[in-house]
Amino acid sequence: MPSLIDLRRRIRAVKSTQQITKAMKMIAASRLKRAQERVIAARPFAQRMLQVLNGLVTRVDPESHPLLRSPEQIDSRPLVIVITADRGLCGGFNSNVIKSAGQFVRDGGRKTDDVALGLIGRKGRDFFRRRGFDVRFEQVGVFQHLAFSHAAEIADMAIDEFVSRRASSVYLIYNEFKSVMTQRIVVERLLPIPRFDDEATGSSADYLYEPEPEEIFKDLLPRHVQVQTYRALLESNAAFFAAQMTAMDAATRNSAEIIEDLTLYMNKVRQAAITREIIEVVSGAAAT
Repeated sequence: MPSLIDLRRRIRAVKSTQQITKAMKMIAASRLKRAQERVIAARPFAQRMLQVLNGLVTRVDPESHPLLRSPEQIDSRPLVIVITADRGLCGGFNSNVIKSAGQFVRDGGRKTDDVALGLIGRKGRDFFRRRGFDVRFEQVGVFQHLAFSHAAEIADMAIDEFVSRRASSVYLIYNEFKSVMTQRIVVERLLPIPRFDDEATGSSADYLYEPEPEEIFKDLLPRHVQVQTYRALLESNAAFFAAQMTAMDAATRNSAEIIEDLTLYMNKVRQAAITREIIEVVSGAAAT
C-alpha cells in the first residue's frame, strides 16, 4: 500500500499535468478560430477554380500543356504529398494520415520503391525517412506561420517532378477539417488535372479563348496547383487545432477523474492509518 506522501505527490503531479492540458486546450481553441476562418474563406475560390479547370481541360487536347498529360504517358512512379503536423498531442491526427499513406501504397500493389514521397510536417518526415521510402522533398515548420508562399514552393516542386517525368502523377493526402469533432482523411489527385465529362462538371458550355488556350494554361494551371495545395495546408492546419483541442479536453477530464480517484484512495489510506493508531493506543491501554 503506498504511503500518504506518495499519494500526495501523485496528486500534485496529475494536477500539474491537468494545468498544462487545460492551457493547451485554450491555446488550440484560440488558434482554431483563426484557422477555421482562413479555410472557410479559401474553399469557395479553390472549389470554383477546380470546377472551371475541370471543364476546360475536358475540351482541350491533353498535349496543349505538360500538366494535362495523362499518367499513362509517363513511365515513372506516383508522387504522394503527405501532410502531417510538426507536433503531437493531437489524438490520431498524424497516425491516421500516415496509415492512409501506407494504405495507398498497398492498395496499388506497390512496394516501398514504387512510390515517391513529398513530406510536409515533422511527424510524417520522421516516420517515413526511417522506413526506406524515396523522399523527393520535405518541409517542416510551415504551420508556424502558414502563408501562400509555402504552398507555392511545395506546388512548384511537385510540378517540376511531374513535368520532368520523374513522377507519373501527384496525390495529396491530408486531414480535411469538417468540424471541431470531425476530421476526414482525403486522398485526391493533384496532377494531372482530372478530366470529367459534362455530367460530372454540371456544365455543357463551350469556351472562347483569348488569347490561345496554351497561353492561358501557361499561367492558370500552375496557379491552380498552388491554390489547391494551399487549401490542403489550410485544411490540415485547422484540423490539427481541432484534434488537439479535443485531445486536450479529453486529457483534462481524465486527469480530473484520476485526481478524484486518488483523493478518495488517499482518504481511505489515511482513515485506515488513523484506525490502526487508535487500535494500537487502545490495545496498549488495555495491556497496562
